Amino acid sequence: MDIQMSQKHNSQEKQSDFTTDVAQNIAYFERMVHMETNFDILKRQVIMGEHKAGFFFIDGFVQEAIVERLMQFFYSLKRADLESVGHFLEIGMPYTEIEACTDINKVIKSFLSGMSVLFIDGYSECILMDCRTYPMRSVSEPWKDRVLRGSRDGFVETMVQNAALLRRRIRDTKFNMEMLQVGERSKSDVAICYISDKVDMDLVDTLRQRINSIEVEALTMNLESLAECLFPYKWINPFPKYKYSERPDTAAAAILDGSIVVMVDNSPAVMIMPTSVFDIAEEPDDYNFAPLVGTYLRISRFIFTLITMFLTPTWLLLLFHIDWVPQWLQFITISNQITIPVIFQLLLLELAVDGLKMAAVNTPTLLSTPLSLVAGIVVGEYAVSSGWFNAESLLYMAVVTVGTYSQASFEMGYAMKFLRIIHLCLTAAFGLWGYLAGIAIVILMLAGNKTISGRSYLAPLIPFNWKQLKRKMFRQRLPHSYKNIEN
Repeated sequence: MDIQMSQKHNSQEKQSDFTTDVAQNIAYFERMVHMETNFDILKRQVIMGEHKAGFFFIDGFVQEAIVERLMQFFYSLKRADLESVGHFLEIGMPYTEIEACTDINKVIKSFLSGMSVLFIDGYSECILMDCRTYPMRSVSEPWKDRVLRGSRDGFVETMVQNAALLRRRIRDTKFNMEMLQVGERSKSDVAICYISDKVDMDLVDTLRQRINSIEVEALTMNLESLAECLFPYKWINPFPKYKYSERPDTAAAAILDGSIVVMVDNSPAVMIMPTSVFDIAEEPDDYNFAPLVGTYLRISRFIFTLITMFLTPTWLLLLFHIDWVPQWLQFITISNQITIPVIFQLLLLELAVDGLKMAAVNTPTLLSTPLSLVAGIVVGEYAVSSGWFNAESLLYMAVVTVGTYSQASFEMGYAMKFLRIIHLCLTAAFGLWGYLAGIAIVILMLAGNKTISGRSYLAPLIPFNWKQLKRKMFRQRLPHSYKNIEN
């Protein structure tokens, strides 16, 4: 017991990582950050009130004009301004975001995050100054989440700017943005955003514990890496576990609705949780128009989703059973000679659509028009005339492709694609029973999809809640009331 008390007493009386000798502190810091091998770590030695000082910053995280003003200010200080650390921080520094620190690990972490470091002769503390300016693009509208009406700003790769976009929309004292760090080497900043009196605090606590318990060197792919670390179950189910968005208005609306938004530094997208299949299907344009128009857009999207999932498997099943097709629907059958089995035509077209998508992404803007012409001529006219594809196969796959692109979520579109391919293969192999098995697999995948909150992925359909389901299916007016005005 005495030994343990002695060790505890010694740990409490542990001296600072720095000394009052500025030369020793500077040399120690330079060794820790390997300054001799890092060209972007810059140092300036100055005389402040007859005290030698060393000023360190990372080129690219601090503007040159700020550095020049700081240097001029340092040279203007008097000896009386540096009587003590407290006096210097209170009177001698023009910045409000300053801190005296004795922990070398915290100093290095803060320095590598962009903060400037100042060592002064006679001080055993290091001065941290937050005058950083991260490289940042403009908050323009994201190309994927474009809207016909509404806000035209979008998240960027800088978390501070993203936080400001949310804070501008939610001016509530109960709106919280907790900062955490993940990654032994990257030490990536992760923020949990919520309104304390609207969110499920048990889910917030669970999420915080999971983030703090993540043991990984770095979040290599930012948001996607965090999503995979947060979810402990196998990712066999293709349906997305979270809703992703690059729009501040969408994230703010989710927070006001009681959801949690997770931001990761260096990522222009955020995660919204908990989520359901109805949440993922929503788009900002549903709320940027009148309720009637918004309801039409939402129902049209649901219809397109069903068409995308079941059009080609249903058509393939009817081709196997021509006698099931009524006389007024005979036009859906193939009129020309079939040279390649229809199932192979559809699978090849599924692959061709992804190939064209990847080509469009990697094609420079100046060449996008020639690529579209070549793809339209080759895949369209010549593919049919050469006998590789029938015109009906191209038509139905074109409808499916349009329905896929009507989805706001890339993850949902690919989930539908994978299940559609499985459905096609089962239908081609087992006919009607395979078709029914494909429908059953889709339902089971939706019902069995695990989310971080434990809530049903089909909520509010399962468990059934008509009030919430009506809100998800139909665009309703914003609930409001009027204050009593006395005449």
